[in-house]
Amino acid sequence: MAEGRIFEGKTTQEAIENGLKALKITKEEAEIKVLENEDKRSFFSILTPRVVRVEITSKKEIKAEKVKRNKEENAHIDFVQAKTQVDNFLTDWTKTIPNQGINYEIKQEDGYLKVDIDGEDLNYLIGHRGETLNQLQVILSSIASKNSEYKVRVILNICGYKEKREKSLEELAEKLEKTVIRTKKSITLEPMTAYERKIIHTKLQNSKKVTTTSIGEEPYRKVVISLK
Repeated sequence: MAEGRIFEGKTTQEAIENGLKALKITKEEAEIKVLENEDKRSFFSILTPRVVRVEITSKKEIKAEKVKRNKEENAHIDFVQAKTQVDNFLTDWTKTIPNQGINYEIKQEDGYLKVDIDGEDLNYLIGHRGETLNQLQVILSSIASKNSEYKVRVILNICGYKEKREKSLEELAEKLEKTVIRTKKSITLEPMTAYERKIIHTKLQNSKKVTTTSIGEEPYRKVVISLK
């Protein structure tokens, strides 16, 4: 995991500026964690020099580390075996579905197995806000990972739902960005999958006024949108 560096200052802003200058990156390119806040000072420490410490990690380093880790894992994944296992399951499973004309496609892309299912009247396989689809995706990931030392990530799409959901989340992100700027108050979204959280983060990553973070543990992890 990419390691952050510790920087100090008399205020949080000064500590951050010192770190950004030393790392030669902008605030948008940094992941910042305040270790000691200037507001949290006890009565007995009031006469001591004010020092704020922050931990700053370059987002480029985090991304590079993640890409490297994914490549290392993918090098050990037998995608042919994973695809065969998913294909065998879907062949048997789709025979139990009453809908006529259902079909699917499995392909390897960007270190994932992408499964596209199409047919008529398949909304019940998507569920409310994609809940059923997400559960099916978990099942397929488990099947793909069988007999493998590493987890095989499966991305499931049913009747183009992912594209519609992505557009809806991008519009929501833009709307909430304006609300946060107007009210100056942070907004915490409902729990989302990692895929959906990434859509929100990506949409607002270049915003000049708001920032996004994820909080909580899976499967209840949420996105928080707040002022920079």
